[in-house]
Amino acid sequence: MHIKSIPMRWGSGDNYAYILTDTATKSSWLIDSAFPKDIPESSFSDVKIDAIVNTHHHGDHSGGNATYKKKFGVQIIAGRDSPLVDYTPADGEVLQLGQDVSIKAIHTPCHTQDSICYFAEDKKTGEKALFSGDTLFNSGCGRFFEGTPKEMLDSLGKLARLPSDTVVYPGHEYTKSNVKFSKTVLKNEALDKLDDFCKENEVTTGKFTIKDELAFNPFMRCDDEELKAKLHVADDAELMGLLREMKNNF
Repeated sequence: MHIKSIPMRWGSGDNYAYILTDTATKSSWLIDSAFPKDIPESSFSDVKIDAIVNTHHHGDHSGGNATYKKKFGVQIIAGRDSPLVDYTPADGEVLQLGQDVSIKAIHTPCHTQDSICYFAEDKKTGEKALFSGDTLFNSGCGRFFEGTPKEMLDSLGKLARLPSDTVVYPGHEYTKSNVKFSKTVLKNEALDKLDDFCKENEVTTGKFTIKDELAFNPFMRCDDEELKAKLHVADDAELMGLLREMKNNF
């Protein structure tokens, strides 16, 4: 499979759209294509768009639905609250893209109640990718706009159980600011390496895995007894809520 990362609103929202393509057939998903003016027409020159896909309904992820539905005449796959949605996959449902790519929908309510992450796997190459929207960021997670700490704990727990070599493609480039916060609560070699990477690179999407997140993302480490002791909490969900509150005020 091939994944094309497309930056949008760079310097303001720092969004990403993605084109996920089955190499054998060129069948593709257009994911979170919210700002058509920021997506070069050349992005579509060598692919066949089979579906428009949203990770959640916020306008900076679903804002291009009408434009691209008119352009390509294909279905919109998304949660129930996305504009013009045609199909909402069930939690755990597997969809096929082209010849070799299977994609599992993972419901991750919290940032929004209709948040869905998509786990893609190429059966031919063994490549694995997670399109995590605003649920999971590199060394961070999304704000709890429509959910609770327990919901985010459960949602990230689902992602933590994915294969460790799954490469993460989040909805925004927030890594530099996330690292600054993470270093106030967590200290380890993995986080130091991420910090060094951020100093040399503007783009971090597609560079790190679930294994990495389990090491350098405090929101993925709410079962860490040392971290709970440091922040004087006893419960995993309580730690999740405290970390989010701290990050909101950071």
